[in-house]
Parts: sequence; C-alpha cells; structure tokens
Amino acid sequence: MTIYTVIDTPIGDMLLVGEPVGDTTALGGAYLVGQRYEREVDVSWQRDDAAFADIARQFDAYFGGAATSFELQFALKGSEFQQAVWRALDDIPYGRTCTYGELAARVADRSKTRAVAAAVGRNPLCIVLPCHRVIGADGSLTGYAGGLERKRWLLDHEARVAGLTLAL
Repeated sequence: MTIYTVIDTPIGDMLLVGEPVGDTTALGGAYLVGQRYEREVDVSWQRDDAAFADIARQFDAYFGGAATSFELQFALKGSEFQQAVWRALDDIPYGRTCTYGELAARVADRSKTRAVAAAVGRNPLCIVLPCHRVIGADGSLTGYAGGLERKRWLLDHEARVAGLTLAL
C-alpha cells in the first residue's frame, strides 16, 4: 500500500510518498510541488499524515538548521545504476558541493557524467539525498529538478548553518 502526505517547507510544499513497514514508514519519494518529474497522487494511495510525523519532524529540523542529515528507512525504486548514484549523493558533505564529473568518478568513471547527471535528475528523494549539492564543472548552478532558485536557497541555507562560504 502506498501512503502519502504533503508538508509545508520554506521552499514550497513537498509531497512525501512511502510504504508502511512495521511501525515506521519507508520513504520512497520526496517531491517539491512543481518540480520536474514530480509524482502525482494516485487515487489508490491513502493519505496518512500521522505515518509521516517523524519524517516531517526531520524536515522541520533540517529547514530550521538543527539537523544536517536524515535518519530514514528508504523504499527506493530505480535501476542498479540509479541507486548507486543516489547512494553516492548521500556522501556529499553537508554544506559542500561536488561536480557531476566528480560524482561520476565516484560511481563509475568520468565518461559516465551524462548518465550520472540523468540519474541525479531522477532522484526521488530531493533534499534527503542531496542532489542540490551537485554543480556544473565550471562551478555554476545547473540542473535541479526543483528549479535553480530552490537549489540556490538550499545551498545558501546549508552554508549558513555550517558556517561556510560557498563560492558560487
């Protein structure tokens, strides 16, 4: 059974999609409303705000500057390659960035930069798996499904919380 809720964030509403697993919820999607590749609520899904209470608290802590990571169970669906890329996103330190080429070198090799970029763009757990921390080879903000304004906000927020200065 797929369950969902919608939470309010400083960068817009976010659709959370998951599956009940025992007394917790395995998160399968976190989509900013209006982002590219956003999931639509299916009529077969059941809204269950209470099932996402802990996840919503973690997002509140992240946006409030009290948390720099998430402790969640995932229910990710994607190819083996996509999942490898998504796991690698989690290794990018809070408040820092890396390029698509650097990420490709971690996952496969630099010749796979375009494939890595495509997988990053399909990341179903925005913010949780921090695809906003991936930037262009020239240091520019590029390719964020949620929009470059949101990407800039997230990077600025993390740099501020971490006491860093980003040179973007």
